[in-house]
Amino acid sequence: MHAVSTVWQTSRFRIALTRPQVMGIVNVTPDSFSDGGRHASTAAALRHCEQLLKEGADMLDIGGESTRPGSPALPLQEELARVQPLLIEAVRLGVPISVDTYKPAVMQAALDAGADIVNDVWALRQPGAREVVAAHPSCGVCLMHMHRDPQTMQAAPMEGDPVPAVRGFLQAAADALQALGVRRERVVLDPGVGFGKTVAQNFRLLARQREAVPARYPILAGWSRKSSLGAVTGRAVDARMPASVAAALLAVQHGARIVRVHDVRETVEALAVWQALQAADQEPFEGDPTT
Repeated sequence: MHAVSTVWQTSRFRIALTRPQVMGIVNVTPDSFSDGGRHASTAAALRHCEQLLKEGADMLDIGGESTRPGSPALPLQEELARVQPLLIEAVRLGVPISVDTYKPAVMQAALDAGADIVNDVWALRQPGAREVVAAHPSCGVCLMHMHRDPQTMQAAPMEGDPVPAVRGFLQAAADALQALGVRRERVVLDPGVGFGKTVAQNFRLLARQREAVPARYPILAGWSRKSSLGAVTGRAVDARMPASVAAALLAVQHGARIVRVHDVRETVEALAVWQALQAADQEPFEGDPTT
């Protein structure tokens, strides 16, 4: 069996995946499902970026269009107006910057501004998207599984066992990009928690996460504040921090190398505990008669 890549090559950074990486979410939207409107201005969003970095985020993911179930598509110029000014400032912060978009024109504008990663819920299926990524010499990319589209995905979710369907979809998406010359070390895969799956399917994907993502590709997991966590805890979206941290930790335990989260500080601290446990389990203990 081939080993999973321990490096994610991006525009400006070779990100070491030998420890779990925390991707902080920055929504420049008025209507995101969990924090819409809180960081809608460039100044407020930049302050949020800086705060997430203080809390320990390894990278930032900037998005201008909500992909919550039922959300309408956003016109191109409006998305550009939301994200471009922030991207220009964020690339100066000295950390990898990801743009969360499915529009090729936004991808190109972000890469031109110096962004490092394209994070696409459509897995580059929009016309021209693959070509934008392939034309760049080194940008990173995250390909995510989504059933149907944001307008209809929860109205008619997937049926049956999601694991083989998600795995097959992600393999095809990765192969299509590789056929255009994009090296494997630039690609990370996301099983797409909540995007057209039932609660039971989401937890099955978590339980069998390594099987759901093709071997050799690092896994990005995005459980933060998702409705499945509300379904099992009974908590509203703004009260799902403990459940989100637990899900991120479990995703890492099941092979994720990057977790995309709103609650950065809490996730970073939980992962520090997890890493301490891993280190203690792997190192001989002084005075242990078995060593």
